Amino acid sequence: MLRHPAFISVARTEAPARILAGGRLAALLALALLCGCSTFERDWKRVVAQPAPADSMEGAWVGRWLSDATGHSGRLRCLISRQDDAHYTARFRADYGAVFRFNYTVRLEAQPHYGGWEFSGQEDLGALAGGVYYYEGHATPTNFFSTYRAKRDHGIFEMHRPQ
Repeated sequence: MLRHPAFISVARTEAPARILAGGRLAALLALALLCGCSTFERDWKRVVAQPAPADSMEGAWVGRWLSDATGHSGRLRCLISRQDDAHYTARFRADYGAVFRFNYTVRLEAQPHYGGWEFSGQEDLGALAGGVYYYEGHATPTNFFSTYRAKRDHGIFEMHRPQ
């Protein structure tokens, strides 16, 4: 084993620098995740306080997601906003297990259909989340149902208006 002072000082100075850099990265990642969560929570409280529109998919939805591929499931919330006559933005917040929560946004194309709407959309959630997800479903003023599929997962979303 080398005991030269130069090697000892390098080891002593590089390790704390790596630890500090890793700590900064972890802190920035945590801050980014918390900011997204707090934005969703703030918007959720604002939208839930308003009555749900009777003639639109817009507004708050709550329910569950279920993976047919793995059997995993969890709580699901969504805030939908209208962009124009045929396009909506759906901001999802999905719980996985007791600790993990994921936020993501999907642009949906929708058209009126039998007292409600049919919709479809797709979004690339990144390689770690499974890549591109495709969504197809229908909604009424009170119920929301969608299938989803990706390369390694497929399942359903079932939601209703919050009480």
